[in-house]
Amino acid sequence: MIAISLARSAFSGPNSSQPFFRLSRHSRSWSSYGLNSALAGKGILVQDQAFLNLKSTELFQKGATLAEPLSGLPIHVRGHALRGSSEISKPQFTKLLKQVTSHISSISNIYVHDGAIGSRSKCNVKIRMISDGPSSILAFSNIVWETTTRAISHDSCPLTVYAAESISPGVGNTIGLGAGGDNGFIAADIERSMLILCGKAFSDTNGTKETLVALSEPVIFARGGLPLPARLLVSGDSVVLLFAPEDVIQNCAAFLVSKDAGVVLSSEGVMPFFRIGNTNTNGPHIFKSPSAIVLVTSDDSRTIPSASKLSPGQAAYHFLAGHQNGKFVAAFHKGPSSIDPLELGKALLCMLKEQQIPSFLVNAKGIESGKDIVTLVESALSMNIPPFQTEGGELKRRYKSFVSEKYQQLPEDFSF
Repeated sequence: MIAISLARSAFSGPNSSQPFFRLSRHSRSWSSYGLNSALAGKGILVQDQAFLNLKSTELFQKGATLAEPLSGLPIHVRGHALRGSSEISKPQFTKLLKQVTSHISSISNIYVHDGAIGSRSKCNVKIRMISDGPSSILAFSNIVWETTTRAISHDSCPLTVYAAESISPGVGNTIGLGAGGDNGFIAADIERSMLILCGKAFSDTNGTKETLVALSEPVIFARGGLPLPARLLVSGDSVVLLFAPEDVIQNCAAFLVSKDAGVVLSSEGVMPFFRIGNTNTNGPHIFKSPSAIVLVTSDDSRTIPSASKLSPGQAAYHFLAGHQNGKFVAAFHKGPSSIDPLELGKALLCMLKEQQIPSFLVNAKGIESGKDIVTLVESALSMNIPPFQTEGGELKRRYKSFVSEKYQQLPEDFSF
C-alpha cells in the first residue's frame, strides 16, 4: 500500500523555509511529486491522499465491497470500433472526460491501481486505473495482471481507466448519450487509449473486459502480437488454441485454462488477456507456442466431417468466416473490436506458416458433453486426420457469399 499525503509541513531547518510534500508513514519510498504529477497529467488533482496499488485486504479496510455482478450495460466507443457498441462523438467524450476528472478531483481520497493485459511480455499493454472509490479498484485488480509502477511510467502507450463510482447517474444525459439507467455505462476512446466507467459499470466484468480488449488490440498488434478471440486448452504437453461458438465454450469451460475469450499469440508463445481465476502473477504466465489451432463449427448439414485437417490458408479462411450452424460470426468475435478481421487473418496466416502450427476443423454438432468435445479435439491432434473436404457445394457457396461480401480483395492464399 502507498498512501501519499498532500499536507504541507514547513521545514524549519537553517537552510530552507520552503514547504515540502510529506509522505505518510505507510509510503513505500514513492515520491509524491511523481505520482501526483502523473495524475495531474491525466486531469486529476489530488485533494488529500492518493492510494497506490493497495492489496485486497487494504481495499476492504477502506470500505471496498464485492458489488453484485451486472451485465449488458451500455457501451459507447469512439475510434474505429467494429461491432457490439454504439458510437460516442469526440465532443461528447471530451465533455464526459472533463466531468469525470472534475468529479474524481473533488473526492478527498483517490485510488490508483496499475495492471496489464497479458502477462509479462513485450506485447502486453499497461493500464492505470484512477478511481474515486476502492470497490472499482478491487474489481479491476481481480482481472488484470500485475505490473510495476515503473513499467507504467516507461510504457509508450499505456491505457488509462477512470472509474467514477459516485458520479451523478444523469451524467450520460448531460452529454447527449441518453438515459443509461441507474447502474451507469461504459465509454471508451480508442484514439486516446482511455476508458471511463460511470456508476456501477465496473461491476459489468464482461463489458469492461471487452472494451479493454478493443482498446488494447492496436497496441498488441503494433508490438508484434496477435490479439485473438480464442481460448486455451492444455492437454498434456499440448497447448491448443480453440476458436468455437459460445455454447460450445460453455459446455467445455471446465477443461479450458480460462473461459474468457482472448489470448495474445506472439513469437514468445501464447498468453491469456486477463488473470486466470485467483492466479497470482509472481512469475510470467506465458504458455509455449501452440501445438495446434482448432476451429470448432456446429453444422447440421452433414457436409462438414467430424474432424479434418486444414492448410494455413484454409485455417485463415475459416477463421474469418466463423461459421456457426448456418450463421457466420466474423473472426469468431461478437464484441467491439478495433482491428480489421482481414488484417488479423493475414497476420494469423503468416504466423501459422512461420511457426508451422497445424490447424484442424472440428464439427461439434450433436455433441453436448464438454468432455466429448475435448476428446474429439484431442483425437484430431493424435490421429492421422484427412484433409478437409465437403460433400456438395451449397455450404461452400454460402461461405463464399459471406466472405466475399464481408472482405474485399481476399488474398489468394485464403481458400475454403
